[in-house]
Amino acid sequence: MAHQFEPLKNDLILRTARGEKVERPPMWVMRQAGRYLPEYHEAKGSHDFFECCRSPEIASTLTLQPIERYARLIDAAIIFSDILVIPQAMGMEVVMVDKKGPHFPDPLNTPEDRQYKEVMERKVDVKKELGYVYDAITLTRKKLAGRVPLIGFCGAPWTLLCYMVEGGGTKLFIKSKTWVFKYTEESKALLQKIAELCVEYLALQVQAGAQMLQVFDSWAGELSPASFKTHSLPYLKYICDNVPKRLSELGLERVPMTVFAKGAWYAVEDLCKTAYDVVGLDWLHDPAEAYKIARAKGKTLQGNADPGVLYGTREAMTAVVEEMVAGFGGGKQGWIANLGHGITPFVKPDDLKFYFEEIHRLTS
Repeated sequence: MAHQFEPLKNDLILRTARGEKVERPPMWVMRQAGRYLPEYHEAKGSHDFFECCRSPEIASTLTLQPIERYARLIDAAIIFSDILVIPQAMGMEVVMVDKKGPHFPDPLNTPEDRQYKEVMERKVDVKKELGYVYDAITLTRKKLAGRVPLIGFCGAPWTLLCYMVEGGGTKLFIKSKTWVFKYTEESKALLQKIAELCVEYLALQVQAGAQMLQVFDSWAGELSPASFKTHSLPYLKYICDNVPKRLSELGLERVPMTVFAKGAWYAVEDLCKTAYDVVGLDWLHDPAEAYKIARAKGKTLQGNADPGVLYGTREAMTAVVEEMVAGFGGGKQGWIANLGHGITPFVKPDDLKFYFEEIHRLTS
């Protein structure tokens, strides 16, 4: 039985993603629900990060905090969760270490590992393993009451493989590169398995109430242009080509999809040739140059201010917004305003509010 939700009052981001001309650019920011907000720490309390993800009530509360703080300034909510729930569903242990980040106590070392075989042979029941995400999405949609659309997401196969073999974040990517250059076929098999799980995971997020989807390839920039075409792009394409098919099987309408390949500045045109509706940009892109490429392919762009500008002066923020507005054609078509990556720690909420207000002021 389909869920019943209140009608959407603000569909600006959905219209923009579909390429329509709009009255102003919609905006939201990656990691907008998070630790820079004092109310986040109050709601999180003594729970660890993944406990918050697994509690639909806490996850929905955290998702709505920026919507309530920045009412009428932002045009989408993104469900509070994490890209590493997929490796967890695949049977791998992931813990969040304070001041360090995610950690896999037992990462994949070689294809000869017992765990690699177990991961590859495991029949993952995505609906069962990640049911808490779907419950959080449904609860959040009900709490939103149509104020703005809700975005669901997943991590891209390449980025998830990096975490699964490195055991956490890294600067050198020694193990990741060892896998793709030494164990190439085994890497491709793992990437394909992850991609297939992502398709089911995203489709079920839509069934639960997500109205837009984003795929985060956070480590795409660690690949050369040639390696990106081998180890990332085919799996990103698999996801965007197969999610609509799975939605159709579930009797659901297609929803807009965004791909964000951080650091892959060389891949904008290739990504614009895929079935994704929106291509996210980091701050290494020149807005005008990227916009020219995207508009030729009929794609919408999302981005792309350096998150670090939020530590700067109001004048610096205004200058960055002016550059984006000019580069992205004034904001009336083909641009979703965002940062070039997620909000970084210690940003002052009022500085982010000023950033939002400047986009409104310069595009309305």
